[in-house]
Formats: sequence, C-alpha cells, structure tokens
Amino acid sequence: MEMAISSYNPTTGSTQSQLETKPTPSKRRGSGSNADKVFDAKTLRRLAQNREAAKKSRLRKKAYVQQLESSRIRLAQLEQELQKATSQGFIIGGGVSGGNISSGAALFDMEYARWLDDDHRHMSELRIALQAHLSDSDLRIVVDKYIAHYDEIFCLKEVAAVSDAIHLITGIWTTPAERCFLWMGGFRPSDLIKMLLAQLDTLTEHQVVGIYSLQQSSQQAEEALSQGLEQLQQSLIGTIANGSVNDTMHHMAVALGKLTGLESFIRQADHLRRQTLYQMRRILTIRQAARCFLVIGEYYGQLRALSSLWASRPRENFIADDNSCQTSMNLQMVLSSPNQFSNF
Repeated sequence: MEMAISSYNPTTGSTQSQLETKPTPSKRRGSGSNADKVFDAKTLRRLAQNREAAKKSRLRKKAYVQQLESSRIRLAQLEQELQKATSQGFIIGGGVSGGNISSGAALFDMEYARWLDDDHRHMSELRIALQAHLSDSDLRIVVDKYIAHYDEIFCLKEVAAVSDAIHLITGIWTTPAERCFLWMGGFRPSDLIKMLLAQLDTLTEHQVVGIYSLQQSSQQAEEALSQGLEQLQQSLIGTIANGSVNDTMHHMAVALGKLTGLESFIRQADHLRRQTLYQMRRILTIRQAARCFLVIGEYYGQLRALSSLWASRPRENFIADDNSCQTSMNLQMVLSSPNQFSNF
C-alpha cells in the first residue's frame, strides 16, 4: 500500500511529496471455509451412495410416469379401434362389446393378451441368461427388464380398474385354474412367498429372516384388505336388501356408489403385490432374483396349461360325471320317497 508523505525543504522553501510503500496485510482464510472441511472415506462413500440411490429413485419415478402415460395413450388408441370394430359388427371377448363385456374390460383383455406374449419372451431371456452364466451386471439388466414388465401390467390394471373394477376383481380375464387362487384381482403375496421359499435354495440366514418378515407383513396387509372388502360386501347386502319397491332407483344409486370402492381395493392389492416383488428383488442376490422370477413365470404358465388340459378333457370324463350325477339324483329320489323304513 502506497502513502503520500509531504516534507518542507528550507533551502528551496518548497514542499516535496514522497511515496512510502507499506506492506498490504494478507487476507486470512476463515476457519469455517469449505476448503478446511475434510471428510473421511466412509462419509464420502455414504454421500456417493445417497446420491446414487436418489438418482435411481428419480429415474424409476420418471419411468413409471412415462409408462403410465404410454399405457393411457395405448388404451385410448385401442378404444378407438374397439369402437370402429363394434360399428362393423365384430365380436370381442365372446360377446358384442357393450353387451356382456364393457369397452374398458375388452380393452384390458386385449392388452393383457399382448402382455402374455411379451411374458413368454421375457421368460426365454431369463432362462437363456441363467444358462449362459452371464455376469452380474448383464444379468441385472435382464432382471430389471422383467420387473419393468410386471410394472406394465400393474399400470394397465390401474387404468382398467377405473372403468370396470368388477371385471378385474372377478378375474374373468384369467384362466379357470388361475381363478381358483385369485385374490382381489391377482396373486396373494403371502402365498407367492411361500411357494418361492420351497423353490429357492442356498439362502443365507439373513435372507431367510428377511423373507419371513416380508411374508408376515404381507399377511397382515392381506387380512386388513380382506376385512375391508368383507365390510363393503356386507354394506352392499344391506343396501340392496333394505330397498323398497317404491324407492328402488335410490337404493341402486347408493349401491353403485359403494361398488366404486372396489377400485380402491384393487389399487391397494396391486400396490402390495408390486412391493412384494421389489422387496424380493432387494433381499435376494441378482442370480437368486432371476431364478425367483423364472419360478413365478413358470408357475403361472403351468396354471394356464392346466386350464387348457381341463378344457380339452376327453368326452368319457364328462359321461362318467353325468352318470355319477344321475346316480346321486336316483339315490336322493329313493331316500325322499316313502318306504317301509319311514317310521325310523
């Protein structure tokens, strides 16, 4: 820093100015600056993991929204095709659209048939990937694609439940053998976990504890949903039974309003199913998860095959059943007719 200093010269009688340079004080770095903060390796690793987890969460949310939007657009396109087919007199789902089956249900059935075709392809990819002993990173891509494949059917059901919840919850869109095990329009998570436990081997103690904990929490959620659905059914029975002849339309309107509650039960049940699949993916290793999803796909494939065998049974079985029914009817007629043992 330079400063001006004035001095008087008695000889000349003039004043002279001189510059004096003083050192400029250096700026001291504050003790609270970011540069002085030193993180250990563990903290840095945790921060990196948190950033990676947040990034994956954002990507999953973005993919889910995009998938939901694409499903909505696809359903809108199919609805236009369905209206065009209906105007031309085509038959869909065993009956004319708008008669035995609603347009929303028919659209879902068409999309579900396409989803089943994709399911066969994903199953083949999983099977080939396991047989080829791919690396964990390559196998993870195949497994993530299969999870996204299941996300798609949940999105389709979410859209279809708004238009026809009864169609979904009754399982008309599934095969007869699948309907025997249906719970609120899909698989029961606790039963699926029980089946997988019998199929998966080489589980660690930590994994077994995690799976049993998941099964218990799933059963609790299932019981709560089942109780809620039973209460809705009892409420519907009361509404319909207490309706008078003079006020039928009012009671039917109230009953229709209560039926819309089925949509909420389907949505919650599918959420539980989706979380079960995600939790199984988290607990298992990537190879165990691939084996897990392969077992699930093969299980439902065999149920569909069982339905086909049931529908194509030989005619002799039906004849035998008819004979047994006739024998039972004859026995009931003999027992109900008066005879010498009537006093007893």
